Amino acid sequence: MLPLPILVLGTPTTRLPPCRAPDSTQQQHLRLRLVTRVATHLRRTMAAKPINGLGGRKRREDWGIPQHKILTVITDNGSNMIAAFKSNEPDQPTSSDIEDESIERSDPEDSEVAVIEHQRFGAIDISRTPCVVHTLQLVVNMIQKDTSVNRLLSKVRGLVKLFRKSSVATERLLQLCQLTLVKDCPTRWSSTYQMISRLLQIKDSVVQVADGMSWDYLLSSEWHKLSALRDLLIPFAEHTQLLQSDTQSLFLVVPALLDLQGHLSEFPHAQGSSFKDLASLAIKMKSNMDKRFSCFLDHTDSKFSPLAAAACFLDPTVAPEALLENDDEQIEALLRRSEDYIAQLVPPVVREEEAEDVEPEEGEESKEEQPHNKRPRFRFLSKPSRPSKSTLSKPCVKEEIKKFKEQLSQPTNQETALEFWAAQGDSVYLSLKPIALDLLAMPASQAFAERVFSITGDLSRGRRNRARVILERSAFLKLNRGQ
Repeated sequence: MLPLPILVLGTPTTRLPPCRAPDSTQQQHLRLRLVTRVATHLRRTMAAKPINGLGGRKRREDWGIPQHKILTVITDNGSNMIAAFKSNEPDQPTSSDIEDESIERSDPEDSEVAVIEHQRFGAIDISRTPCVVHTLQLVVNMIQKDTSVNRLLSKVRGLVKLFRKSSVATERLLQLCQLTLVKDCPTRWSSTYQMISRLLQIKDSVVQVADGMSWDYLLSSEWHKLSALRDLLIPFAEHTQLLQSDTQSLFLVVPALLDLQGHLSEFPHAQGSSFKDLASLAIKMKSNMDKRFSCFLDHTDSKFSPLAAAACFLDPTVAPEALLENDDEQIEALLRRSEDYIAQLVPPVVREEEAEDVEPEEGEESKEEQPHNKRPRFRFLSKPSRPSKSTLSKPCVKEEIKKFKEQLSQPTNQETALEFWAAQGDSVYLSLKPIALDLLAMPASQAFAERVFSITGDLSRGRRNRARVILERSAFLKLNRGQ
């Protein structure tokens, strides 16, 4: 079962490490085409040339991907990307499109298939879904705006800079612990947490080398506060690592967000007496997180999309804990909306109902039993034909959803969601299985687009200026390696 085509876009501002190759049970991304745009990446440019004008239509035609099969578009939160989809207009049909459409209409079977496909994929308008990980980093970056925390981080960065600039200190540190300090980067996800975590990991060795070099380092109270700050950032780093996967991460969005909300709610009670500034920061982060992720968690929000909740519901490894066993009213509302959304995605079935002949009433003799009657000259015109009626009927997907929920109450032997649905026969979940395989293959972030920017940037640097002619083919081979 092929995944739904998911268009992932982004701006070249975030650098990411290479993604680990998924195992054989995972569906993978393939880069279809790389297009070079000679234009500024500003908001007014993107607004003037929305997504349908960025070569998107040409690429869809080349690969045979109809627009109504693109369920959503994942982008970062840049103003240029938002502007590109605010002015998104449907493609204007050309003369060739009209001719192709007239040819397709001549085949009744193709038209019925088109109706089914449109009922399945066309019920949901193509909408922009914000990159979950990018939005999550906007919440994490609130620590940079807190005065006391920023002062502590500035001191940590100064200490890290001293070590990285001194070859003597670096050599001594390697002799003591075989590790070096890590510097954070404003555009690298979870880099501040990695810097703090590494510093606390080799704290004793850092103090020993700093004493030998006669350098100032953190006070005892600052070490304790830095440890509390690390505890605040640990869940964000862990969920970032999971959600930045190229495939199969959308179903983790709802449980990850709920877990982070619970973490930010409990943190002030755990650290309130020791570090009031960190407790206040956690409260602000939770408020900001509720506002930014209302499109995934608040069913009353005008921009709410049940896509992530539906993907979570169809994963038997996370659905019981995240949705079914939770008595919260908000979670129950999410569950209802996800079920309605899944039912909406089920395509109707075309059924031919032939008209039955009317049986003769009692006491009425049929015409065959009256040999003296004259045989009509046009016997096929004497009995009007009754054409078959094509009706669109919805399969009973509600029954399948109910059966699936009952099955979730029992332990499963499959470790992943794809293994679970692969083990189910096509006749068990006739309508639910194709939708599950589609939604479970979707990513939650546009990290794949960021990796494209990083790879093409490395391939087009000055030291490889002779490779610019074959940039597209080089990026294609590097991104699709191992396929």
